[in-house]
Amino acid sequence: MEQSGAARFLDAVTQFKTYEDYLDSKVTPMDLFYLKSRELARRLVEHGHKGTVLSREEFMERTAAAQAAEPAKSNAFYNSSRPVTLASAGKELKDNFLKALAEREEANRSGKMTSIIFIRDHNTLGQEVSGYIDYAHRLKTQDFEPYFSGKKRIMPGRADLWLVQARTPPEPSCSRTSTSTSSSTTTA
Repeated sequence: MEQSGAARFLDAVTQFKTYEDYLDSKVTPMDLFYLKSRELARRLVEHGHKGTVLSREEFMERTAAAQAAEPAKSNAFYNSSRPVTLASAGKELKDNFLKALAEREEANRSGKMTSIIFIRDHNTLGQEVSGYIDYAHRLKTQDFEPYFSGKKRIMPGRADLWLVQARTPPEPSCSRTSTSTSSSTTTA
């Protein structure tokens, strides 16, 4: 993905604490070798001899704008006023596993918690399937209402953290032979 020029400058501004640090990032070791003075090298960079450089005023404005935007960015994810619809809301859960998932659902949806679920089960073909599920990611990508209502079982899939499918060894086949003996007696 290509970033716009303004976004690249904003990124450059946020990684430096002072304007001097910003200028120093443009100074090369070769500049210092020939000029013998960091101040002289900074002044050459500031005057544009090393390419496009922000002025001190532009740097300060962009730094202030980045600092003002930072709280808004961080609070957008954890905004408590944002309504969260829970798939487990109003469900009568009898299974302890589903109860534990329901307790963690809101925290995982809001990003305050991340839960990893390990499941070891057998699929419909009798194969053992085990894997680690990122619960927060699954809540974002799937509708969990069928799981909480009991219509669907939670199973690891190909997009989960780890998946092992192993064939269960077939049960030993033993041939049962039954022998029956019958005797008949005839009397005259």
